Amino acid sequence: MNIHFLYGTVSGTAEMLCDSLKDDLGDAHDCQISSLDEVEPGEFDADTLYILVSATYGSGQLPDNAQPFLDTLEREKPDLSSVRFAIFGLGDRSFGPTFANGSQTLLTGMLACNAQQIGERGIHDASSEDFPQDAALPWLKDILVKAAA
Repeated sequence: MNIHFLYGTVSGTAEMLCDSLKDDLGDAHDCQISSLDEVEPGEFDADTLYILVSATYGSGQLPDNAQPFLDTLEREKPDLSSVRFAIFGLGDRSFGPTFANGSQTLLTGMLACNAQQIGERGIHDASSEDFPQDAALPWLKDILVKAAA
């Protein structure tokens, strides 16, 4: 399966998580990793599963490198009806109602362009004792099962 990990990050955690997930998958899949500001959503293809991983910063905003991607979704409204994606959010529950809001914002933008979400949005709480990959790897394995069905 072709998998393209796309990350939005402030401190580098989302990028490191994508690297870790790619490493955990080994050679079983054809994977690549890109920053969200390096891709155009209108160029997504139906043969790839897109895994979006986004942090949240401030009072629920997207990281700076994810904002241009969202702006393109909202401005151009590309037809993503043939695109399959899953999304994983990084946040800190102590921020209350804005917890993991960055990934929710991206999720809303992708769905507004008719992209097909696979599985539920995964979330890691930075205030927990778990590492992000402890939550993300089982989530990703479940996503891959659902995507293959």
